[in-house]
This record gives sequence, structure tokens and C-alpha cells, in this order.
Amino acid sequence: MFSYTLRRLGMLIPVLLGLTLIVFFMIRAIPGDPAEQILGQAATKEAITELNESLGLDKPWYTQYVYYVGDLLTGDLGESLRTKSAISEEIWPYLAATMELTFCAMFIAIVIGVNAGIISAWFQRSWFDYTAMLLALIGVSMPIFWLGLMEQWIFSIQLDWLPTSGREDVRNPVEAITHLFLIDTAIQGEWAQFQTTIKHLILPSVALATIPMAIIARITRSSMLEVMKSDYIRTAHAKGLRMFFVVYKHSLKNAVIPVLTIIGLQTGLLLGGAILTETIFSWPGIGRYIFEAINFRDYPVIQSGILIVAIIFVTINLIVDLLYAVIDPRIKYR
Repeated sequence: MFSYTLRRLGMLIPVLLGLTLIVFFMIRAIPGDPAEQILGQAATKEAITELNESLGLDKPWYTQYVYYVGDLLTGDLGESLRTKSAISEEIWPYLAATMELTFCAMFIAIVIGVNAGIISAWFQRSWFDYTAMLLALIGVSMPIFWLGLMEQWIFSIQLDWLPTSGREDVRNPVEAITHLFLIDTAIQGEWAQFQTTIKHLILPSVALATIPMAIIARITRSSMLEVMKSDYIRTAHAKGLRMFFVVYKHSLKNAVIPVLTIIGLQTGLLLGGAILTETIFSWPGIGRYIFEAINFRDYPVIQSGILIVAIIFVTINLIVDLLYAVIDPRIKYR
């Protein structure tokens, strides 16, 4: 497995290099001049030209790309054109916010989706099976922006149970250590802030979990139905084993491979595609950070943000591939 892991890591290099090239050209195809966005519409041509020269944007594209890749090889993500801050220092709080939201959403999606799929397969063609699969179909089809707005209207405005937006109470801000507020508040023993952080997480997490939850439920049901028709499952029933033990001990273990694949893909997608949820709930995540950078034509931020999200995505896929061999001893990597 070690040699396989090294080969997979080596394959990531051309993938990420190709990604940097594609993103480099795509963002430069966006209409607008970064210098003009920074200085404003009233800026003179001389000021715009001078700023472009100072930022190195007057150089040929291939020179800019070589400088960009050279900086990446030294671990330098560059400097934001808008804030003049180092991106490596500026991006982590946004990435941490998205990671916290994504993992909470996936926790909800996995717990509910997997168990709903298992029970649906266990009681196939029952009222629960039909109801769960109907809700899964609605969940896949439901627009996140509509669900988020409905959550805010019901639970925040009408019932006043949960906050409408943000990560924390602005009157009692969290002292950031890791910028993962659940961890930071737990480390400091600030349990009131811990509860407040959870309250801020509930609505966006549920909205973000809806689609992966529905997909996981349908895949789990399909995979469980296939496994439960196997001979060894009928043998387990013939031995008199309890249904609960047969389902969760024998069937689930052999049905989990496709479910694990979907979980990995959905986690990677949510890390890079939560911009709608982050916008509706004013969540300061990586999606909003990149979106604001696009509006300001902040090339270094866009390039670095997309690259980091891509690295996380391919890393999650690699971890999922390696977990196959851990879960199923029949799978061998050489």
C-alpha cells in the first residue's frame, strides 16, 4: 500500500499543475482590470498603468505564470491585490469556517442518510421505505437557497430559536486559536460560547446536508438490498441470528464501499461548493472569500483559493481509496 500511495501522490503533481494553468487563464478571461477595480472608476489611466506595473500585471502571461508557479514551489501563495496581506495567513480563517460547516453537515448527512437507507432496505416496500425515498427525492431536488431562507423564516424569525446568520455572537466573540470555533471554545472551557457556536451551525449545516443526505440514503438502500440477497446473509438468517445483528454486522460492512465513495465525493464538493449556503447565512467561508476576490479581480486570491480546495478534494479521494483496503481485506494495492 505504501508504494501505491506514493504513486498516487506523484500523480497529483501533473493534475495540480494542469489545474493551475487552467485557472490562470480562466481568471484572466474575466472582463475588467484589477488595477481599475482597486483604484475605482475615477482613477486616471496613468494611475492604473502605474499600479499594473507595480503588481507585475503588465508582464507577458507566460512570465506571470512562471513567477506564480515558482512562488508555489517555495510555499508562497502570494499577496492579495486588494488587502496587501499574505494569502497564506489570510486564507486559513475562511478555510477553517468552511471545514467546520462542511464536516458538521456531513456528520448530519451520514448519520441520517446511512440509517435511513439501512432501515429502508430492511423494511423494503414498507411505508417507511416509500416515505424515506420520497423525502430523498425531494431533498435532491430542493434548491438550497430556498431551504435556507425557509429555515431562517421559520426557526429564526417566527420561532426565534436559532440565529439567522454568522458564526458567533458579535457581542461575545470567540477568541480564535485554531479558527475552528467548536474546538477553540472547548479548549478554553467557554461552554456558553460552545453552545452559541452550535446554534449558529445548525441551520446552515442542515441546509448544506440536505443533498448529500438524500444521495447517501439512496445509495445505502441500493447497496444494502444487493448485499442482503447474498447467500451468506441467508445463511446468517438460517442460523437464527437477530436481524439487527445481520444488518449492521454483516450486511453494512460489505455494502459500505459505494457509500464511502459517495461520502468522499460529497465532502470534497461541499468544501468547494458551499457558496450559496455561505452567502445566505453570512458564513465567512472559503466560497465567499473566492467570490469576493472574483468581484475585485484579485488574481492571486482566486488562484490560491481554488488550488487549496482542489488539493483538499484530491486528498479526500486518496484517503477514501486507501480506506477501501482497510474495510475490505480482499482489496489489495501494490
